Amino acid sequence: MEALISGFFNVQILREALPYLAQGLVMTLLLCAVAIPLGVAGGLALALASTLRSRPLRWLVIAYTDLFRAFPPLVLLLFVAFGLPFLGFKPPPFVAVAIAFLLNTSSYYGEILRAGIESVPAGQHEAARSTGLTRWQSLRYVVLPQAVRNVVPDLISNTLEVVKLTSIASVVALPELLYAARQVQSVTYNASPVIAAGLLYLLLLWPLVRLLSRYEREAVSIR
Repeated sequence: MEALISGFFNVQILREALPYLAQGLVMTLLLCAVAIPLGVAGGLALALASTLRSRPLRWLVIAYTDLFRAFPPLVLLLFVAFGLPFLGFKPPPFVAVAIAFLLNTSSYYGEILRAGIESVPAGQHEAARSTGLTRWQSLRYVVLPQAVRNVVPDLISNTLEVVKLTSIASVVALPELLYAARQVQSVTYNASPVIAAGLLYLLLLWPLVRLLSRYEREAVSIR
């Protein structure tokens, strides 16, 4: 037991690692603040594009969605960070991560929002048009609010995955939480900083997990 505590819950090492973990946590939060809105905005654009009557555009949206949902996020990040320089564009690590997350997460958010739009009865759209609203106005003021409300649990669940996925940013030396923990571990030869990083992720995500559980219970009670 003493060896377990010393190797994974060393208080002295945790105290020394805390400033580095705090810096990593700030970077993780900043990355989430950029990646999540970008993913939602990109997903919304894809969902709206899928409602258009243009068949080539719909096929393009399908191809984009299928490609980036199937493409491993880590490989995508490595390609953006280390492949784009061969094309004449060398993005900083933060920008590379933001681009990779936009491509990956927008495909998931897009499918969720598309399903939400399709869950709204067609009569709602027709009723809105009958009042004089344009097609885009009916989508914005009538269909989208209902669509988002119908898929809130899925949006929260996907956001949880996005936050956890930010840990892959460490492979391009972006000093987020996991990267900071691993740097300290490489110096101290002790796993305590990584355990502390895991606990910080738990504290960060637990409110979203509880919120998701609440929506799931409400959905079951309505049924």
